[in-house]
Amino acid sequence: MLYLDTPTSRDLASLNELRAEVCVSIYLPTTPITQDIQTARITFSNLAKEAIRQLEDAGTDKRRLAALQENLDDLADDDEFWRFQAHSLAVFATPDSLRTYRLANNLGEIVEVSDRFHLKPLIRAITFPHAAYVLAISENAVRLVEVSADLPAATVRVPDLPKDAASAVGKSTINDRSPSGRLQGSEGQKTRLAQYVRKVDAALRPILAGSDIPAILAATQPVEAIFRSVSAIGVLPQAISGSHDRTTDADLAAAARPILDAHYAKQIEDFRTLFSTREGQGRATTDIALAARAATFGNIDRLLVDIDNVVNGTVDEETSAVTFDAEGDAHNYGVVDEIAGRALRSGGKVLGVRKDDIPGGQSLAAILRSPL
Repeated sequence: MLYLDTPTSRDLASLNELRAEVCVSIYLPTTPITQDIQTARITFSNLAKEAIRQLEDAGTDKRRLAALQENLDDLADDDEFWRFQAHSLAVFATPDSLRTYRLANNLGEIVEVSDRFHLKPLIRAITFPHAAYVLAISENAVRLVEVSADLPAATVRVPDLPKDAASAVGKSTINDRSPSGRLQGSEGQKTRLAQYVRKVDAALRPILAGSDIPAILAATQPVEAIFRSVSAIGVLPQAISGSHDRTTDADLAAAARPILDAHYAKQIEDFRTLFSTREGQGRATTDIALAARAATFGNIDRLLVDIDNVVNGTVDEETSAVTFDAEGDAHNYGVVDEIAGRALRSGGKVLGVRKDDIPGGQSLAAILRSPL
């Protein structure tokens, strides 16, 4: 079993905005198999020691350094915490705070020390979480199923969710063809289904509205069409067709995963297509220095970044000039990570991907709002 606490977009924004004299970012692979977790604990301790070494070399205040080390040591010694892990762990520490995220993604070892956190690998967890909600709905039943990367699928308890269409509209059946005002026959059935869908929509909004996790419909017609026309909840264009009143949560999850894969692949393909078009208009670049300038002045609309590679250096806060360094230390940071942060702060959409997904196999690719 995986124990996940995947960050939200709000978490990412909060981490992205933080500036402090000392910020340590640590990523490492872990395992959900408790008896094998000792290797990960040793790795964490070694990465923490490397962070402290870099800060000592930079002449960090000893009292602040001691406070940071205490935070890191407390985590390393927390047996209960290490019992429950996923595939990767992200740790963000300052002398005053420490935040952790257990992730389903497989991430490598990274330690970064600067005045800001290194967030590029975390963006991947939000970009392609390999999680979804499946709404299995028919006139006879409705349920919301949560699908995650590796955990078993499970039905979510949703307060005030109707049991079925008939009870939602206060009838024994919605197929009654006897006259009842204007609601009769197929016209009456569709009207009552729309009433039912609106009640389902109201119950689901606290859970799904604003969620970063995609939602997939599992329904037959006309329920699917009515849901898409009535509900304000965004669902993916592709649905799991058929009636699924008796389909198990596990089978719904299995049917959802190819739809998720296609959804993620389409996002990357759409980016590459638009990038090709915008490149001819002077509104796309894979050059880090040009992307840094665009990000600084709020000119990045969409950005792909390689989550695996770190380009060490700094980006001037005012001029956007990039200084590249051969190695990381306590003064510099990941330049592409900084560009991604600036793009996010100006409302740009950032996707964390592998290098093969980026046009030209570069460290980044940016689509701009206006020509350079």
